[in-house]
Amino acid sequence: MFKWTVDQEIILLQLHESLASRYAELVQENEPYLSQWLNWPRACRHLDDFKTFIQGSLYKYADGDGLDCAIEFQGQIVGNIGFNTIDHELKKAEIGYWIAQQYQGNGIVTRACKFLIQYAFESLNMEKVQISAAEDNLPSRAVCERLGMKLEGIISHQEKVGDRILSHAIYGIYNTG
Repeated sequence: MFKWTVDQEIILLQLHESLASRYAELVQENEPYLSQWLNWPRACRHLDDFKTFIQGSLYKYADGDGLDCAIEFQGQIVGNIGFNTIDHELKKAEIGYWIAQQYQGNGIVTRACKFLIQYAFESLNMEKVQISAAEDNLPSRAVCERLGMKLEGIISHQEKVGDRILSHAIYGIYNTG
């Protein structure tokens, strides 16, 4: 299991089955908040659901198609971040993340994304990193803007979350180095 130190407060940990119980606890505590923007918290509620997620994530990592990490902030697991997809042919990676509501506003996601963008460009040889955020998810869109990402467009009717159909704002940043 690898771990990356982002800064003195944030560590990214490769997922391991031992994290499943903390994930289940976090999602249970934050289900109403997370379910505003994500569909999976309604269906992923039990320890076995998170064990299955972690197992699938490890397979994606072994295949080079994705990467998921637990976000540790000041010694506590507070969320998840990683590459939902890594497309070596297109030289593009897409970052996805979620964080417990009480930890928002500390710059955690912005700092972790900045670290992953640098990793994508320098270690994975990607040319583009993108983030897809619900159009109305202003905190997530603000992360993209703080990272210097450019809004590439809005894709309407992209995802159904609960009883709402959400459009997605697509942000991208390119390796210019």
